[in-house]
Amino acid sequence: MSIKRISGPALSDLLQSLTGLLLVLFVWGHMFFESSILLGKDAMLWVTRMFEGEHIFGQPYPLLVSAVAAAIFALIALHAILALRKFPASAAQYRRFHQHMESMHHADTTLWYVQVVTGFSLFFLASAHVFLVFIQPDNIGPYASSDRIWSGRFWLLYAPLLVCVHLHAGIGIYRLVMKWAPIPAAQTQQVRRRLKIAMWGIIVFFIALGSASLVTYMKIGYDHADRVGERYHGADGRGGV
Repeated sequence: MSIKRISGPALSDLLQSLTGLLLVLFVWGHMFFESSILLGKDAMLWVTRMFEGEHIFGQPYPLLVSAVAAAIFALIALHAILALRKFPASAAQYRRFHQHMESMHHADTTLWYVQVVTGFSLFFLASAHVFLVFIQPDNIGPYASSDRIWSGRFWLLYAPLLVCVHLHAGIGIYRLVMKWAPIPAAQTQQVRRRLKIAMWGIIVFFIALGSASLVTYMKIGYDHADRVGERYHGADGRGGV
């Protein structure tokens, strides 16, 4: 079937799913890179230099980080616009939905509502984080990031962001598989149960990984609080961040 023959709502659904999938893959990859701090400051410094292009160009170009941040912000905005079509549009609709959800006790309906709440929260939490990265691409590194999180009190943003983003991502992947995967009707319930186990396992894993990373950044920031602004130079003594 050609794109021209797909109806408007169906095309919007497809684009919403594709943008959601891309964002989930980015979030999971980003979490692994952020958690490099668990391997030490030099490991995190190496990752920072990689995203600034130093390993390829021989010197850092923080604008590369800004370019990625701009692309992710555009993807978030597009995904949010597409998702808003399905949000209740008034207080009365929210009340009716709550009545419907409470009367049915349907787990997938509740998960959808969690996605609505976390998605709404992420439009502000994630956008604030991405905007900060966009305007301060050179302010990322073992000390720079830790100072921002501890002395700058940005842990107040990152803690709720961590929970919301991984709930939204995990539930989103579950719903994508249920919606688009060719699952035989006779196996739907069995597959649904297994996917939910995998979904909660993934959510718990990434929240635990993110929490460990956040606490590590806070500890480094706490120890470095009297030297805010100093950059980490690494074992090779080059390019502090």
